[in-house]
Amino acid sequence: MSSRMTLILVLVVLALITLSSSLFIVDEREKAVLLRLGQIERTDFDPGLHFKMPFVTNVRKFEAREMALDAQPARYLTGEKKNVIVDSFILWRIEDVGTYLTSMGGDQERAALRLSQIIKDGLRGEFGRRTIQEVVSGDRVSMVQDILKEANRVAEGFGIAISNVRIKRIDLPSEVSTSVYTRMEAERERVAKELRSQGAEKAEEIRSDADRQRAVILAEARSEAEQIRGQGDARATEIYADAYGANEDFYSLYRRLSAYQNVFKGDDMLVIEPTGDFFKRFNDADQFTQ
Repeated sequence: MSSRMTLILVLVVLALITLSSSLFIVDEREKAVLLRLGQIERTDFDPGLHFKMPFVTNVRKFEAREMALDAQPARYLTGEKKNVIVDSFILWRIEDVGTYLTSMGGDQERAALRLSQIIKDGLRGEFGRRTIQEVVSGDRVSMVQDILKEANRVAEGFGIAISNVRIKRIDLPSEVSTSVYTRMEAERERVAKELRSQGAEKAEEIRSDADRQRAVILAEARSEAEQIRGQGDARATEIYADAYGANEDFYSLYRRLSAYQNVFKGDDMLVIEPTGDFFKRFNDADQFTQ
């Protein structure tokens, strides 16, 4: 009885081992490759539970999500034969898991090393066609697009797709920084002088135009003032003439009193004899009351 139980237990264990060897689960974050005696048999597995032939086949799983590769800073020569130090990183993913396994042996470090070399070659070519100023302040989007296009063409043979290349920073070696900054400072100074010169010229034009307009406005104002003054004098003369014609005696008296007021004003003392035509009516009280 014990031998039968032992046999049953052995059979159960073997059945469990066989069943466990026949099942495998593919996570949605993974890509799986089914190998039969070391040869790729299937790669198109959806997430979930799957079956395989035990002992004859085995499954290898790889990351299906994007992976980041932080490349080591490297030196590149620009079109001016100047060194720049570039720090970059890469975003990549496994596109064709069968090709990836065949070309890279499924080794992520090996794939990262190869991708790093591909991107370095692309950066070297793009930086070699640009000056330092274009590299620092130019359009990096078009440069990255060119690098991605060529890099993906090469990486496609490894079953890899590169989704993005980002340049984190660009530094100049100390021996280059001084000369570059000096040249940039000189260029900015030249531009500043040109702008100041243009500003001074424009300011002179504005001042000249303002002076001309001022002279025109003053001349027109003087002309208008003279016209108004002439019209006022003419009107005053007309009023005086009408008043004189209305009552000649009163007008004569008014003019005489005005003359007296203008002559005998202030604190000055005059000792004169009130004779002559100017003092006519001066002592005649009756004339003042007419």
